Amino acid sequence: MKKGRMFYTIFITILVLGIGLVASFGSYIYFTTISSVVERVSNTKQSYMAQIRNSLEQKIQTIEYAFNTYSTTSSFNEVVKNPITEKDFVAYRNVNTQLNYIATMGLEGTEYSLISLNQNWRISNGSLSYLTKTEREQLISTYIDNQDKGLFWIKTDKGIRFVNTLPVFSKKKQAIALSDISSQTLSHTIQTEDHMPVFILNNKGDLMYETEPATPLLSAQQLQHISQVTAKSDNTGMLTLEKTKQQPARQIIYAKSAYNNWTYLTVLDKKEIANAFQTTKFGIIMMGLVLTLLIVVVAYIIAIYFTKPFQQIKRSLPKNPNLAFKNEPSKNEIEWIINSIDNIVTEKESLESLIQSEMPQLETQLILNLFRKRISAEELARKMPRLGYPQQIENQMYITLLVQLDNLGDREPSDKDVLLLAINKIVEETIPEQQRMLPIILNDNTQATILILAGKSAQEMRKQVLDHATLLIQNVKEYLHVSISIGISTAYDNLLESKEACEMSKQALHHRLNLGKESIIFYEDISMVISGPVLLHYPAELESKLFDAIRIGDEEQVYHTVHSLLAEMMTKNNHSMNFEVLLVRFVNNLIQLEQLLGIEVLLTQDNHALYHRLLDIRNPEEIERMLLEQVIFPMVKSMKEKTNQQFRCLSEKIATIIRAEYDQELSLELIGDRLHYNPNYLSSIFKKEYGTTFSEYLMGYRLQMSKKWLVETDMTIKEIAERLQYHNSQNFIRSFRKKEQVTPGAYRKMKQAN
Repeated sequence: MKKGRMFYTIFITILVLGIGLVASFGSYIYFTTISSVVERVSNTKQSYMAQIRNSLEQKIQTIEYAFNTYSTTSSFNEVVKNPITEKDFVAYRNVNTQLNYIATMGLEGTEYSLISLNQNWRISNGSLSYLTKTEREQLISTYIDNQDKGLFWIKTDKGIRFVNTLPVFSKKKQAIALSDISSQTLSHTIQTEDHMPVFILNNKGDLMYETEPATPLLSAQQLQHISQVTAKSDNTGMLTLEKTKQQPARQIIYAKSAYNNWTYLTVLDKKEIANAFQTTKFGIIMMGLVLTLLIVVVAYIIAIYFTKPFQQIKRSLPKNPNLAFKNEPSKNEIEWIINSIDNIVTEKESLESLIQSEMPQLETQLILNLFRKRISAEELARKMPRLGYPQQIENQMYITLLVQLDNLGDREPSDKDVLLLAINKIVEETIPEQQRMLPIILNDNTQATILILAGKSAQEMRKQVLDHATLLIQNVKEYLHVSISIGISTAYDNLLESKEACEMSKQALHHRLNLGKESIIFYEDISMVISGPVLLHYPAELESKLFDAIRIGDEEQVYHTVHSLLAEMMTKNNHSMNFEVLLVRFVNNLIQLEQLLGIEVLLTQDNHALYHRLLDIRNPEEIERMLLEQVIFPMVKSMKEKTNQQFRCLSEKIATIIRAEYDQELSLELIGDRLHYNPNYLSSIFKKEYGTTFSEYLMGYRLQMSKKWLVETDMTIKEIAERLQYHNSQNFIRSFRKKEQVTPGAYRKMKQAN
């Protein structure tokens, strides 16, 4: 059977992926095994190096300890200070016996020598000899003068030599103890079963010993590098030397001595690792070949299995003469099938797109007809399924939600339509599609949405609608930087009642005038207010206080009083129509005040435009801002310009009356009657001009006159108090002392004494 392109695509893809997985798996096993073999060999060599280090270190410690112990004995001090000749047999025997004892504790084949620098003799390997002057000076120069330690090891031509200048803890050296360990002795001591190369470096990085000096594996530079690296390392470890022109890359196993900081090295042999890995490598290759053959068989079977349905589909589809590859269907069966299906799907999609393009307009028109009550029950039942809405189920309820802008923020009025469109889009994104019908723009001011609620109690429905409304207000404020209010109808179970529900939501929004911006108003909450009796409450006292503040030009007092006046009008008049009536009355009173004051802010032919603008604004904050900025503050400014001179004149008249009639009964009420002004008004302008209250100014002037009378007259304190209108002298004395910090009598005595 002739295979198509799909068969070879599946077969080759599976084959490539399978071989790739086998290669990856084999590589993983290969490198993991190499790592395991290297780790095992290196661990074995590390153990060998640790054994060599411990064995040699034990012998070295024994030699050093024996000589140090011997140097502290009295017999040592006695023998190194006395000459030894052939006749001094006892002294010679003692020294030789001590050296032989040290030899039994150290390495076999080690030569031990004791040299007396005081008496110039040497005992080495049982023989006594005498030092020449030249030999003595050379020994001192080599082992004492040029050394910073009294105990050290050096490399010699025959091996390594232990040098101990005695006594150990004295700067004045009297003797030198030498222990010469030959290379043969060291090789015998550190010989391993696999004859691996061993290197010993001292703490300065100098080579002390190597097993095969004739064929060195490591150069001096490499040994020095190893010494520097191992100086900062742990007791044992492994490091890699990079490849150079003279030396190949090598892996070094080392063991560090904590006793004398010697480093014991060996080189990891690649041939040993290759031999250990030979069998594993053969097994991996065979496994890879077997798995590859298995993958070829599996790939062939899978390709046949998956291409069989395509062949069946191809046979079932009608041949299309328009296909460019109609003469090669066996090689391009997928493209042939896809193009055949595309022709069918394209025709179907063209029909669906035509229907879908008209769906939003049809759905919008349906909802507008619901709000206008221009649709029958039969027509509604026929159109709802076509527009994608499910059939009404039991306990399914509807609620109409209307949104209106509280203000335009910093935008122009021409942007209102764009803002409503943006709000409509936010409603679509905020409320889930299955919980609503299509949101629409109802008119120039309002956006409308019908919510769908099923299987919920009245309390649950209210909570869900409140959550949606709260989130809408937050999203609109966050994205558009404007505030909105939302009116919510009562729940209804028949969409044909949507018009009545829309009117309920409008009535609810009408009451945001009493609640402020960003209000969420349920019709059921305000229905009792709408049907209740109409009671008007007008805050006349606050209005009088406001008008006084306008007269004297006190902007701060005006601001606070307007806020309080509008707040009381809203809170004490439940029905929004009541507030509108009172708002018109308030504007009329402002116009009358302007006429009385003789200023022109509202006295124009377009007063009716102000009424309409105020009544169209449903946001209390916007109403307050408009009244302040466009009406009241301009009135205050005009009054300030007009009354500044009047304030000064009235204040000076009050001050003149005080200075002339201070000894008579005076009050703002009496002066107000005389000057035909409100006492509160006179109090405000007097304080503004003089910076103090009327009472404080009057009391200050009277006390000033009392001081003059105390000094210049013989009037008694009681007479002064009565003349200054104090009811009793104690009140006068108390006021005087509070002002002058002394009593009137003390003040008179103080002034008379001066």
